[in-house]
Amino acid sequence: MSSAELTPPEAARWTARAGLPLPDDRHAAVAATAGHIHSVVSVLRELDFGDTPPAGAYRAGKEKRDAAV
Repeated sequence: MSSAELTPPEAARWTARAGLPLPDDRHAAVAATAGHIHSVVSVLRELDFGDTPPAGAYRAGKEKRDAAV
């Protein structure tokens, strides 16, 4: 999806293409929801995770326990 807002007709086309045809009265709501999700994800993409290791590097059983508060 481009940075332009998703229009209700485009939402109808994409949902139909995905096999999820919607009633006509839902197209605007789906387009608005998709626009909101896109804006949230675009903010997350701007975050700098720096030295944060990828999730695959995390081992739940290998943590050091530290009782200090």
